[in-house]
Amino acid sequence: MAGAFALVVAGIGSSMLSSHTDRDVLSNNYQTISANYTGAEGEAGAGATVDVSRRFDRELLEKQAKEQVAQRAIALKNLQAKTQERANALKQNQWVLPVTGYRMSAQFGAQSSLWSSGMHTGVDMSGPSGSTIVSVAAGTVTFTGYEGSYGNKTVITLQDGTEVWYAHQSRSAVSTGDKVDPGQVIGYTGSTGNTTGPHLHLEIHPGGGDAVDPVPVLQQHGVNP
Repeated sequence: MAGAFALVVAGIGSSMLSSHTDRDVLSNNYQTISANYTGAEGEAGAGATVDVSRRFDRELLEKQAKEQVAQRAIALKNLQAKTQERANALKQNQWVLPVTGYRMSAQFGAQSSLWSSGMHTGVDMSGPSGSTIVSVAAGTVTFTGYEGSYGNKTVITLQDGTEVWYAHQSRSAVSTGDKVDPGQVIGYTGSTGNTTGPHLHLEIHPGGGDAVDPVPVLQQHGVNP
């Protein structure tokens, strides 16, 4: 009887030991699996949300980073194209002074026998002969040649039909049909035609009609003569 009792006790003890060992193994396995998702103790802290493994994070990060770089390159390229388009549009609509180093010697509407019509139909910008004349705006050269009291004259027609006349040039630097940009050289000041000295006579004809005072037109386009 004593031997049988000992065997029973030994069996119970073995069973209890085995059960305790299994629980330890299961607990360790759970902690290992949990660490793969939530990070090791101390990394995520209490209340951490479920995350993916480090290996999957690295692969996903690399993939998304490459996609982001490619998308950013496309966005920058599109932005540069739009910026260039905007710059070109601004350049085409920009107005500039036709000459530098000048003084205003005659205003629009002045009355004098010096002018064939009796009234001055533009503004005179006096300066040294041979000074550079540039186009005040983008347009097309529709006339260049000698025309009576205007002397050597160039007409540039803008996109809206406005004509800008440049008179009394010593010589022209463009030909009929040329496309010009704002600030492009079109000729040089002189004293050809009916003048009392070298200057640029500038006229503006909206829609190719009668001349108007160039000063307010220039000012409307950001140019103060």
